[in-house]
Amino acid sequence: MLKFIKGHMESITGIEIYPLISLLIFFIFFVTLFYWVFTAKKDYISKVSNLPLDNQNDTLS
Repeated sequence: MLKFIKGHMESITGIEIYPLISLLIFFIFFVTLFYWVFTAKKDYISKVSNLPLDNQNDTLS
């Protein structure tokens, strides 16, 4: 089955750019995510991490 897919894909012109584009999107997304995580303020991280605990107390009342 893989031979059929590979042979079909080789017949399409210009398809070799799609894996490169998907790799770039993946790489840019995770580099941006790592940058945001390392530059996030500690107050914001602690506020967001406590949200599930605060929300749980509201639903039990």
